[in-house]
Amino acid sequence: MYYIGYDLGSSSIKFALVNVSTGKNSLTLNEPQSEMEISAPMKNWAEQDPDLWWQFICKGTKRIIEESGINPTEILGIGIAYQMHGLVVVDEKGESLRNAIIWCDSRAVEIGNKAFLDLGEEKCKAHILSSPGNFTASKLKWVKDHEPDIYSKIHKFMLPGDFIAHKLTSDFTTTKNGLSEGILWDFKNDKIADWLLDYYGIEESLVPTVVDNFSNQGTVSEKASRLTGLPVGIPINYRAGDQPNNALSLNVFNNGEIAATGGTSGVLYAVTKNLNSNESVRINNFAHANYSTDNKTVGKLLNINGAGIQYRWIKNICGDLSYEKMNVKASEISVGSGGVVVIPFGNGAERMFENKVVGNHILNLNFNQHHQGHLFRAALEGIAFAFVYGMEILKNDNAKIKVIRAGNDNLFRSEIFSNSVATLIGHEIEIYDTTGAVGAARAAGLTDGDFENFGNQIMRNDYLKTYKPIADAAEYEKAYQLWKKSLVSIIKNN
Repeated sequence: MYYIGYDLGSSSIKFALVNVSTGKNSLTLNEPQSEMEISAPMKNWAEQDPDLWWQFICKGTKRIIEESGINPTEILGIGIAYQMHGLVVVDEKGESLRNAIIWCDSRAVEIGNKAFLDLGEEKCKAHILSSPGNFTASKLKWVKDHEPDIYSKIHKFMLPGDFIAHKLTSDFTTTKNGLSEGILWDFKNDKIADWLLDYYGIEESLVPTVVDNFSNQGTVSEKASRLTGLPVGIPINYRAGDQPNNALSLNVFNNGEIAATGGTSGVLYAVTKNLNSNESVRINNFAHANYSTDNKTVGKLLNINGAGIQYRWIKNICGDLSYEKMNVKASEISVGSGGVVVIPFGNGAERMFENKVVGNHILNLNFNQHHQGHLFRAALEGIAFAFVYGMEILKNDNAKIKVIRAGNDNLFRSEIFSNSVATLIGHEIEIYDTTGAVGAARAAGLTDGDFENFGNQIMRNDYLKTYKPIADAAEYEKAYQLWKKSLVSIIKNN
């Protein structure tokens, strides 16, 4: 028997089949084979057609059933992970009324900033734990203000995962976690933030029915069965945004556990039960995957836009060198990169600097002393130092650190990067070979609430290795302080 998991990203949709009894991954694949298009009709906009998501869900589901050779009746449940903060609006028939406004679209920034000022920082901190910012609620307000004809036809608004769940079941549902991603969940009163909806002039009737994260959230309809190959009646048992789901995939559920992601951008996601936050702009607080009325577990999310994209940029300008060869050259250079400093924030505004554009900087190059290896190591160290800097912000916002877990993705494959982070924060980093789609598939079996067995399966099936702090940290600390001093100077003069 199997569970099937979907991970709806902005570049592709990932699919996974896992064995129910062992939790082992049986097959994974992506649709489409190339990256999905992101439409940008205006500067700083980012949209995708949600009906294309559904087409790829149907195609990929049929593929994974066929390529695995299983009988589809062996699939017992569905788990869904999805790109966070997006907005899909549908009519009474569930048809999308416009392109989805996705996570990286920034058209609603000023709407959220104004709401933060008007509603008051203290109220926002106490109730929604964040600024309304550029999240789903503010994007819906933008539609109301700028596309009133479309707004008048809206039956329900949804996050991307809600839309896929609807296409599978015909039900209009969402979760507390999803509403918190849209900055629409009142943590203090444990209910929909109706006062924020009132401020925006949005009717509460547009909110889908709220269902629990780990529960039967609806079953596959006859129409969806014909399109996907899934038998009628299979339940959706789990739904969460990509970062809470990434943490779940790494067995990060408890206070003091942190999930780290090191791809194009970087993410630190710290789980806590402390709902007090000193940060409402630099850090975002969301209901974690296991959040409930009796277990108010929150994920503090700190995003670093300029992370792996820095190393990829250097790779691209250095010709046909592979990452493996770059890492070998970098390993030949001692800690501190011979004084070369890379400030990696060249991927737009950084939330942890209150949305300032810090930019990329390569400092202290000496053309007679430094070569490719110095630049490669300085880039890896610079990105690692950005993670350490972000960890300091999290610590100052009541986040505790007991263990850090990360997937075996781009940056964490580098010993230079991982050793630098582990040494400077003074904690071990556990590495796991897993994906969000595998985590979502496994989570389809968590309706029994057996998180201990769930975690044991992850340890048995996915654990690879642990990076431990290096005992003699003096050179790491010296390099980090030089990096931080350079950063402070750049910000001060920016």
